[in-house]
Amino acid sequence: MVKTLLRIFLVAGSLALAAAPVLADTIRGVGFGDSLMAGYQLGPNQSFADRLEAALKAKGYDIKIANAGVSGDTTSAGLARLDWSIPDDTDFVILELGANDALRGISPELSRENLDTMIARLTEKGIDVILAGMLAPPNMGEDYAAGFNPIFPDLAEKHDVPLYPFFLDGVAAQPDKQLEDGMHPNEKGVETMVEGFLPLMEDYLDGRDG
Repeated sequence: MVKTLLRIFLVAGSLALAAAPVLADTIRGVGFGDSLMAGYQLGPNQSFADRLEAALKAKGYDIKIANAGVSGDTTSAGLARLDWSIPDDTDFVILELGANDALRGISPELSRENLDTMIARLTEKGIDVILAGMLAPPNMGEDYAAGFNPIFPDLAEKHDVPLYPFFLDGVAAQPDKQLEDGMHPNEKGVETMVEGFLPLMEDYLDGRDG
């Protein structure tokens, strides 16, 4: 009798486990960039990575986005720290670098080479890349813009990665969405950036599920 009851409990337990839904692993991302990613002069949990994670969680995604933004980073500095900044269990990286290159007038050819190398290195590791584009400041002149601005769409096409064309879309030249320096987003600006970025992220995450 005892053995029979034990068999019943074991079978019932096995059926219960089989019927239970399998919980998906948390999708792990890294926001890899400069001060625009780091949350320059913003309060705790107010960076782009933090607010994007919160917005995606509110939509039901099981996701964690680490903030690996470093103020002042150029594409060269990003390339130098890439390998030790991205954990091995990372699923995707939002690659946001280039603004400081443009501000300093760094050769667009060097910026392109650095970004190209970073995308290739990440994809070789099986890490998806979502490219956040940047535009050259108007004061750099038309010639510089002609060399710099095509970098991001060209690399997105070359590596077949999602592209958000202009990371500061809706914030650039909008004083109410910027800090007093006229360059970095304030909290309102970050929310605008997150709202713009969300559709691209949802397409990417839904594509992973598919």
